[in-house]
Amino acid sequence: MNNGFKMLFYLKKPKKYTTGPIPIYLRISVDEKRSEVTIGEEVEPYLWDNKRLSVKGTNDSAKKINRRIETVAFQVIEIRNNLSSTEEEITSQNIKDMYLGKMIKPKMLFEIYVNHNNEMESLIGNGFSENTLKTFRCSLKHLRSYVRLKYRQSDIGIRNIDYTFIKGFDFYLRTKYKKCSPVSSDKYVKHLKKIVLLSIGHKWLRENPFLLYKFTAKPTPRTFLTYGEIVAIANKKFSIDRLKHVRDVFIFCCYTGLSYIDIRKLSQSEIGIGDDNKKWIFTKRHKTNLPVHLPILPIPLAIIKKYRNHLYCKEKATLLPIYTNQRMNSYLKEIADVCKITKRLTFHMARHSFATTIALGNGVPIETVSKMLGHSSIKTTQHYAKVLDSKTSYDMAILEQQLKIKKKIL
Repeated sequence: MNNGFKMLFYLKKPKKYTTGPIPIYLRISVDEKRSEVTIGEEVEPYLWDNKRLSVKGTNDSAKKINRRIETVAFQVIEIRNNLSSTEEEITSQNIKDMYLGKMIKPKMLFEIYVNHNNEMESLIGNGFSENTLKTFRCSLKHLRSYVRLKYRQSDIGIRNIDYTFIKGFDFYLRTKYKKCSPVSSDKYVKHLKKIVLLSIGHKWLRENPFLLYKFTAKPTPRTFLTYGEIVAIANKKFSIDRLKHVRDVFIFCCYTGLSYIDIRKLSQSEIGIGDDNKKWIFTKRHKTNLPVHLPILPIPLAIIKKYRNHLYCKEKATLLPIYTNQRMNSYLKEIADVCKITKRLTFHMARHSFATTIALGNGVPIETVSKMLGHSSIKTTQHYAKVLDSKTSYDMAILEQQLKIKKKIL
């Protein structure tokens, strides 16, 4: 592959030139980008042959300069071929630097990774979230420790990332060194894949070492509450205010599908009237910045009214009283014990329960659920949307009835 590679020897007149010899320059072109360098020779303009790109005549001076031109041309072609064989990036500047004896500094994995994370940090709130940045920083930390252990180095060239490196990193994550779950291991390796694809895009890496690599982990099934469990929590009488508040916020999310970070920032200004003349929530997901439009069902509407004049809500300008996520989950464990629910109750389970039990379990199409959850892809919704046995039974009963009708017609 010649990359649009061209060489041109020519005379380059100095500024304020009047008469006398002119330096001979070499112009190197790769993909229409040029670099110029002098070859250390000069000649009178009338002795230069523009067609043959050489000096006219057969005297010793002409022969010497022409041999120099041939030698430089051979050196530059050899440099280009060496760059190609070592899979280094072929640019006019790289060829010029190597001709001048300058070494090309290889791109290093962690240098690229850190720059990626810094760019991500500057885009938080504009396509990325704090949690996403946190996971990439964690991935980088694991990758650094792997390279130190396996290669005894503080960094490694991006061109050294191959199939063996990837498999070794995956093994390191899953075994005694880190003991990560298969899902977590896949996540960290996928982060490395993003850096690799970024490097390919910048032409720092030519081949994709992930072509033969397969991710094997299956998504962990989403845990959700049955309708009976939701009702048990909603109807339970609590004498402690903090448990009442957490229960109410949890139930609110079971009927809206909002995540912790989204419900924490929710304010009265995000409640409006929809086209059906009923109250809706008009907000944006913190994680994706995508719009979320939710009709408010009677139960969450009653909860909003309950806390309309609550001191915390007035001081913080929020819709509901919200503790930290850690405290919320801690109090939910107490609630689960009191309600005799054996599942590990977490705040995010409310979002799962909305998708499965409340929405899909009652016939709401997955496309509508996806929109209400603020997902950018319906594939994301499918991870939440574990079909309930009751829904399967209901759908099959309808199918059975339809088949009976068709049989009568026949």
